[in-house]
Amino acid sequence: MTEQVVKLEKNESIAIITLNRPKVLNALSREVQFTLNDYISEIEIDDSINCVIVTGAGEKAFSAGGDIHEMDKLSQMEHPPQDHPTSRWYSWNLMNFKKPLIGAINGLAFGGGALMASTFDIRIGTNNTSFKFLAATYGRLNSSWSLPAQIGWPKAKELLFTGRQVMADEALDIGLLNHLVEKDKLMEKTMDLAEQIAKGDARMIQGIKKLMIQNTGSTIRDQYNNEMRAVNSWLKPITVQESFKTFLDKKGRKND
Repeated sequence: MTEQVVKLEKNESIAIITLNRPKVLNALSREVQFTLNDYISEIEIDDSINCVIVTGAGEKAFSAGGDIHEMDKLSQMEHPPQDHPTSRWYSWNLMNFKKPLIGAINGLAFGGGALMASTFDIRIGTNNTSFKFLAATYGRLNSSWSLPAQIGWPKAKELLFTGRQVMADEALDIGLLNHLVEKDKLMEKTMDLAEQIAKGDARMIQGIKKLMIQNTGSTIRDQYNNEMRAVNSWLKPITVQESFKTFLDKKGRKND
């Protein structure tokens, strides 16, 4: 039986997606990309799932990036498949996925793996986590739209221009990692954060993510106006009684 190149596990309201090609450092073959995209599409319409974790199998890599051997083979075909892996179409779906995505970056994230990591909402790493945005060093292009949104223009330009390796401590300092933990605590920390998110109001959390994406490039005033329009239409708050039920039940209701 052929091993799944991407695994999906559902743990109550949390989904865990694992890139599962550890022998080739979880290289992003066409099958990996297609399967990942299929899982994301499936989870997006599954109302029982409120948060998603993406990680890699093995101890060395989250993902070393594109499957270069496969890319070489495809490039020599007279009529390659329409959805060539270099199109990177799946990364847009990750960035715009409506539910929170947390990356448990369990090792190196290079090239396409770094691009993928830069589409996540939150990233958690360990002392063996590192990133390389390598495209320009290979005469290629990616991450110009995703990385600046995570770490700002000056650092994004440096990393995209040079393709240099960013070690875990620096990644934490510049915001490429939200948290840095011991290797054996990675999934524990990631699950703890996912559980905190999953317990929240899914409609509001997804609404916040949607607004933040839509607001990219807008003035602060426009962002404020967008929020005001949202809370008066598609993101109307729940009632005070529902919001503060625990407090009111504990403290009682006062009429004065």
